[in-house]
Amino acid sequence: MKKIAALLTLITLAFSCSSDDDNQPNNVPQNVNATFNFSHNWDGISVTSTNFNTIQYINANGEEMSIEKLRHLISNVTFHKSNGETIVIDGYNLIDVTNDSGLVYAPDIDIPTGSYENVSFTFGFNNDDNYNNNYPDLNSASWNVPDMMGGGYHYMQLEGKFINDADVEIGYAYHTIRAVNLTNAPDLLFQDTFFIVDLGAVNVSNNISFNIEMNIAEWFKNPNQWNLNILNNMLMPNFDAQVMMYENGQNAFSLGSISQ
Repeated sequence: MKKIAALLTLITLAFSCSSDDDNQPNNVPQNVNATFNFSHNWDGISVTSTNFNTIQYINANGEEMSIEKLRHLISNVTFHKSNGETIVIDGYNLIDVTNDSGLVYAPDIDIPTGSYENVSFTFGFNNDDNYNNNYPDLNSASWNVPDMMGGGYHYMQLEGKFINDADVEIGYAYHTIRAVNLTNAPDLLFQDTFFIVDLGAVNVSNNISFNIEMNIAEWFKNPNQWNLNILNNMLMPNFDAQVMMYENGQNAFSLGSISQ
């Protein structure tokens, strides 16, 4: 009888444990990692540092050109929930195609699994982050904007050569910063030229990788067809040029794929 009683006790405990497990919610969010991979192309043709320093691209204005430097900065990756809650990854990533660095951004923060109505990031810095040259690593990378133009940091540096209308090869420097009107120094007038890139809705169920593409050709075509013969250098203090760059940049980024 004692053996039977002991057996019944074990069976009861087993059912009890099974019942407890069954009552555990199956939709408790788990924390996972998010990685952002950046690639670059020219109207669908892959661009890496191995393609630099050779005139081989034709922009929307018909100018033949090369790429010798390409660096750009993204910040404040944000996961948006439908209830208005956001998860913001504070920080930034400097993507340097020239030196093959920053192409993979793996921030040290956990993301809860679940559905998000949008994932976004900022191209460049917003005004709260773009001030006083507070980032030693960016300072050492010569990413600063001169104080006479308001300080802060670049958003992008794109440089190379092109063949001008006189059939001469000359350099260009397509640098984007916060637009500044210098006509009334020292009372500088600014216009925001950072912008938000939306990657769309995503259901996060595991560690996730976003493959983000930048079409370099878009910086020269839409909505402003860029004429390098007129706008090739000294673009940082050119307020109108900075606004045009901001407008063209809206179409430069896209989400290639997601893997998890």
